[in-house]
Amino acid sequence: MKVDLIIHNAKQLVTCASSSEAKKGALMRELSIVENGAVAIKDRKIVSVGKSDEVLHEFSTKETIDAKGKVVCPAFVECHTHIVFAGNRLNEFELKIKGADYLEILENGGGIISTVSQTRKASLKDLVQQSVRRLDQMLKLGTATAEIKTGYGLDLKTELKMLDAIAELDKIHAVEIVPTFLGAHAIPPEYREVKRGSDDYIDLICEEMLPIIADLRQSERNYKGLFKNKPFFVDVFCEKNAFNRAQSKRVLETAKSLGFGLKAHVDEFTNLGGAQMAIELGATSIDHLDVISDEEIEMLVNSNTIGVITPTVNFNFGSCEFADVRKMIDAGCAIALSTDFNPGSAPCPSLPNAMAIACRYQKLLPCEALNASTINAAFAIGLSATHGSIEIGKQADILILDTDDYRQLAYEFGWNLVETLIKGGKKII
Repeated sequence: MKVDLIIHNAKQLVTCASSSEAKKGALMRELSIVENGAVAIKDRKIVSVGKSDEVLHEFSTKETIDAKGKVVCPAFVECHTHIVFAGNRLNEFELKIKGADYLEILENGGGIISTVSQTRKASLKDLVQQSVRRLDQMLKLGTATAEIKTGYGLDLKTELKMLDAIAELDKIHAVEIVPTFLGAHAIPPEYREVKRGSDDYIDLICEEMLPIIADLRQSERNYKGLFKNKPFFVDVFCEKNAFNRAQSKRVLETAKSLGFGLKAHVDEFTNLGGAQMAIELGATSIDHLDVISDEEIEMLVNSNTIGVITPTVNFNFGSCEFADVRKMIDAGCAIALSTDFNPGSAPCPSLPNAMAIACRYQKLLPCEALNASTINAAFAIGLSATHGSIEIGKQADILILDTDDYRQLAYEFGWNLVETLIKGGKKII
């Protein structure tokens, strides 16, 4: 049989192969490594995985890549980002160094609100240009698929502009994108001094924004099928000084009724019962989990929801307190890992750096960190059937790393081991 490409002579072909379910508990340690491995690719998909001599004997091809005894593994899947925004928050970086905390900055009109102001003023072209630079860095560091949220508009016009930017990025950039609407990211400044401000804004999201976006998802409005043919999520920030449990539940229930997948920022600073609420609604993922309760961990174990951790946030805050992921995994949770790339709490494009932090401060093993950044991350954005592992029938998104041991991804930090990136069977780097 003739194929388009064979990658061979990998000392470790790390497949991250999984069943139809995300890897939970002890299964997060299983990487399914093939020694002296090879992958055959045809029509963008993987058609064979095995020993190099066997694959080379069975298939013919005009193009081969000799991995030269290095690591071949799935390209990273980034399951939680906010990379479409304008400007920066450099002043707040200094304030945090001086001791100001996140909620204090938010209460004084900084944080998310600062980025909202800059994003509202930016043109669509400016948003795309600034975001391309960020995606370029993520691609170089091994990320081939990324979820991107809105949430720096907080009005219909700017939220739609952000969706337009996300669609344009998916069209022009090698990184494949899954969209998430996060209108309930913060209370807009114009609603903060109004008596029912946050409730009125939730009314706007549920009664106007979500129905309009649901209609647009079924249309061709500038999106070229992006929102029609891919998972599309709705997220909410259930947190003190953002949205309470009842408000968050209303957003997610409305989104679910309109056919969206569900995500939720929960338990980052304050436990408001958001994890329980989101799990009960069937959320695909719940994200942050720094102060999740034992009862909610048990619920997570017994659900199909993925727990997404974001250690870069804690690191950026200079905190020594992290989500107790060791407890979650040992209890049997399915955990995914993300940079949470955003301008305020996690200006980091590197999943390998997130792995390095998670291993040191949250006691993940390197194998668990890699599964959390590939196959489980694919489950967290609804793409597990096609992405996140090197298995027959899946899209050929593959990395060759400049090392002969996958553990070096987490062992070395501040270093890029990505030598080659294959996206959909095509060499991009």
